[in-house]
Order: sequence, then structure tokens, then C-alpha cells
Amino acid sequence: MKLASLIFTFLVIFGSCSSRPSENQTAGPAEKEQTLVLGAERLDLYLPLMENRAIALAVNHTSLLGDRHLVDTLLTLGVNIKKVFAPEHGFRGAQEAGELVESGIDPKTSLPIVSLYGANKKPTPEQLDDVDLIIFDIQDVGARFYTYISTMHYLMEACAENNKTLLILDRPNPNGDYVAGPILQEEHKSFIGMHPIPIVHGLTVAELAGMITGEQWLSGGLQCTLEIVPMENYHHQLRYTPPVKPSPNLPNYQSIRLYPSLCLFERTPISLGRGTQFPFQVYGHPGFDQNLFAFTPTSIPGMDNNPKHKDQACYGWDLRETEAPELTLSYIISAYHLVEDKENFFMDGFNLRSGNTELMDQIKAGLTEEEIKKSWEAGLEGYRQLRKQYLLYPESAP
Repeated sequence: MKLASLIFTFLVIFGSCSSRPSENQTAGPAEKEQTLVLGAERLDLYLPLMENRAIALAVNHTSLLGDRHLVDTLLTLGVNIKKVFAPEHGFRGAQEAGELVESGIDPKTSLPIVSLYGANKKPTPEQLDDVDLIIFDIQDVGARFYTYISTMHYLMEACAENNKTLLILDRPNPNGDYVAGPILQEEHKSFIGMHPIPIVHGLTVAELAGMITGEQWLSGGLQCTLEIVPMENYHHQLRYTPPVKPSPNLPNYQSIRLYPSLCLFERTPISLGRGTQFPFQVYGHPGFDQNLFAFTPTSIPGMDNNPKHKDQACYGWDLRETEAPELTLSYIISAYHLVEDKENFFMDGFNLRSGNTELMDQIKAGLTEEEIKKSWEAGLEGYRQLRKQYLLYPESAP
């Protein structure tokens, strides 16, 4: 089912709106017209939707409106917020990757915090019973295995099952300028890959939400009633650096751009820098040549208390000053050839991250990056055509 036939409201605003200059754009004569305006900044567009309604928010530390959290702004404006749904890393972004998030009470606002990364990942009917509208406003990074979009999927499913509306305040995709990687196969579906999309999907969260419901990827082919507050002056080639790190181990733009490539190391013996101040910007192993770049993972509370190869010197490559490439297999192919214990290089769960079985087999068989990427092309071409139907923004600057 295509976008035109979705139960879908695409909200467009005319006239003045709250805005701020984007640090990612070049100043010039047309600077005012080119200023990026985030969905959350368009208060005059979505505040009327909250009047006399009970609201729940799916937000975290990235849900900023200027320098202030969206929750604080809405409370000040008298919005009736009933609860906050918290994704991986928690409402305040303090939990490590994979650490369960506890439900409780937020000490600053006294709002109930309902974990969607603990006992359940989908809101229950009881948790939605006292709300009329759910708002999703979380900064994504555009990789299939980044779990914020999985949380969005389950929110959409719960809304569809319980006749609720999901309002998405859209934000840029820092990896939204290209698509790459194998398409997820159904048998490898998991919380780190829920949809038949490539590793780098090239969509904002609002565009992806439209695809999820339009292609009937929710359980039983359910469709979610979506309301979208789009950005202004966004296009998919726009370089965007989030003002705060989206998760504890993505501290800067370089790490975000390298994330789709280096995250493949998660289920291998290779360290990708967790336990350092530069995660997802280096990779190495204790058994590599000691003349290579050296780093030692240590326990860093709030980032990783028990990183791979903790307190062991690792030797490898420093990518902090390199031009971050689009998704590349060169790192994992070279690391596989360098390790002595190839039998145990690919750990359980690697195929869930890659989304297929073929990538592991292709690397083991000695295929080149070019040969492997060629095997993706048919799937990617079909995906590119599908993606066009759900784009809300131009591919490049007008």
C-alpha cells in the first residue's frame, strides 16, 4: 500500500515559526530561507493538536527544542503530559548499550517513566488507556540496527491496536544521503533489525514510519494513524551534526558516519573503541601488529563498564581524522584476514546485525568488497524505488 493511501496526515505550516540557524549550513544571502527548522520547533503547528488531550511522549535526551528539553517546554505551556516512554539508553540517555531501562519516576519532572527497553518493548493497552495522543521525538542515525526505530515500530503497532494516533516530530538523518548494505531477510529479523531495508536506509524517522505502515509491516498488516510534523528546508544531502550525542558511544559526527561500517564488529573479537573516549572511530585487537595504533579499552561508567578486551592493549587503526566513507566492508574484511583464530571470528548474533547469512559466508570465502557489494545491487535497486514513494523531502538542495 503506497503513501497516497495511508491513514496519514502530513502537516504543513505557512507563515512564521520558531526556528534557529543550523550549524551545518553555509551562511550566505539566502541564509534565512535555508535555515533548517526541526519538527519540534514548529510549536504553532502541533500545540493545537494537544489541546484538551492527554499526552504521552516517546523521547530521550536528544529531544531538544533549542537548549531545552521538549518535555520541559510542553509542561511550561500547560500540556497535559501523562507519562514518558523511554527507549534504549533511557529517558536521560544514561544507560549503556544493551542495559535494561527501569520504569520509575523522573526526579526532575515527577512524570512516570515507562520503559520500552526492559520487561516489554511495546506499550501495553493499560499503559495507553489514559492517553489520547503519543508523540515520538528522538534523534536517529539512519542505520537499521539502531534500536530507536525498533521502538518506533512497536509504538506504531500499539497505537494501531489501541486506536491511538502517533505524532512524529521529524529530525534529520545524519546518514540520510545514501542507501547501502544487504536487505534484511525475514529469518534474521530481531530488535536490531525489524524491516526488510538495507543497513543504511536513507530515511528520516517520519519517512520510515510512512513506509512501515504503508507496506503493512506492522503485525497482521495493521496500519497506524500517523500525524507528521515535517522539517522545513531539509534535504537528504544536508550535512547534519546532532547537538547532543544520540547515544553514549556516538560522541560526534565522525562516529555517526562510521557507525554503519564499524558496528559490524560488535559480534566479532575486534574492538571498535568501546571503553575509550573515541568509540566507533578506531578498531583493533590485542593480537594485531604492535606497531599499529594502540589503544586500551577501560571501564567508563555511562559508556561501557565492561568493554571488549578491557584493560588490554589493542592495536589497529585510528579513523578519527580520515574522511568517513559510506558503508564500507574494508575494515571487517581486513580484520578477518589478520586474526589468527578465524574459526571464532564471527560470533553468535552476527547474522542478525548483517541481516543475512551471505555476508559472513562471503567474507569467509575471500570475496572482495566489490564482489560482495555487487551481490546487493538487485535488492538495493528495488529498495530505492520503494523509498522514492515515501520521501517527504528532496534528495538534494532545490
